Amino acid sequence: MQLMGHGEWRTPHLLLILTAIHLAAASTIKAHQPAFLSPLPRLSKEINRRRTPFRAVATEESLVGTANLDWEALRFEYLPTDGYCVYRYTAEKGWDDGRMEQEPYISLHVGATALHYGQAAFEGLKAFHCKDGKVRMFRPLDNARRLQRSAERLMMPPVPENIFIYACRQAVLANLAYVPPYGTGGSLYLRPVLIGSSPRIGVQPAEEYTFFVMVIPVGDYYKGGLQPVSAWVVEGYDRAAPQGVGAYKVAGNYAADLLPNSIGKSKGFPIALYLDAKENRYIDEFSTSNFIAVTQDGNTYVTPESPSILPSITNLSLMELAKDEGLDTQRRPVPIEEVGSFSEVAACGTAVIITPIDRIVHKDKTYVVRGPDGRPVGPVFERLYRRVRGIQYGEEADKFGWMVPLIDR
Repeated sequence: MQLMGHGEWRTPHLLLILTAIHLAAASTIKAHQPAFLSPLPRLSKEINRRRTPFRAVATEESLVGTANLDWEALRFEYLPTDGYCVYRYTAEKGWDDGRMEQEPYISLHVGATALHYGQAAFEGLKAFHCKDGKVRMFRPLDNARRLQRSAERLMMPPVPENIFIYACRQAVLANLAYVPPYGTGGSLYLRPVLIGSSPRIGVQPAEEYTFFVMVIPVGDYYKGGLQPVSAWVVEGYDRAAPQGVGAYKVAGNYAADLLPNSIGKSKGFPIALYLDAKENRYIDEFSTSNFIAVTQDGNTYVTPESPSILPSITNLSLMELAKDEGLDTQRRPVPIEEVGSFSEVAACGTAVIITPIDRIVHKDKTYVVRGPDGRPVGPVFERLYRRVRGIQYGEEADKFGWMVPLIDR
């Protein structure tokens, strides 16, 4: 059954979920409509032929948080939900109409290129239950475009923006019960994934591809406010070659980081920092996050420039907010020895927005990061962090148009 999955859904909210999906299919994302390649695809008429009549009208307000999880105890870890949205592509027919699947497994050929040659890319974004009761996604079009770049680099068919947005919306709507309610500090994490799914034994691109979006409820990482951590500069390993795939969100980049990151954690460092592979002097980025810093006078936002760095949507957002507050912004090479001159240093990414860094250890040298007031968490990043969260939860006006609603009323 198109966009529904096999068998009956086990969730008690079937009627409401189906109606919510039906409402969403008829809506558009007005703020971003010019960017779509074509109108959002409609749901299959198969839905309307189900034996269950539509008698209840679902809204985000009625379903959010009804899974009754311990929202305060959520972490950034996998939890089962009610299903995921999946599309399949063939060279002959292109992208299909998509469907919702309930069981958390994918049937994959043993010779799939994703398994043998790492033909796999993914994204990460979040949906939030906002102060006004609506559920919105944070900058999904930027994620769609970044996945397209990654796909092209690995010779995979780029997922059209309208399909990407639609799949994300469907995945969230089908799992509204797992969206942490406003006030808990949590959010629904979306993981869109694109893989080569047909067999190849020779090194060449697949002919068939699978794109799916799974969701996971995650909690507030900093329940007691921003907490600084110490970082270790990785030795003996490179994150990416200068002309490699470091600037793309491909699966292999993260597999290669598992060992160095584990070594750092065994030394007591929760986060690892990589230098450039060519000179081993200039900062690239942390294992899963961009490097950002503030100059000692508090007037300039600095982030490294390198062909091996993944363009972070969180970093881009923080830079735009910094400019909005009158700060200068610089994207330039940052030598490791400059770290000690910054008043604030942090890692930034989707999972936690900002992770302040109070100390960076490089070989036998330790760089301590402190502002003029001696605080380990500086005022600039703390302020920018609050603003991003304020926009995400609808507590601050979204003057940049970053938040995309699930249902336009």
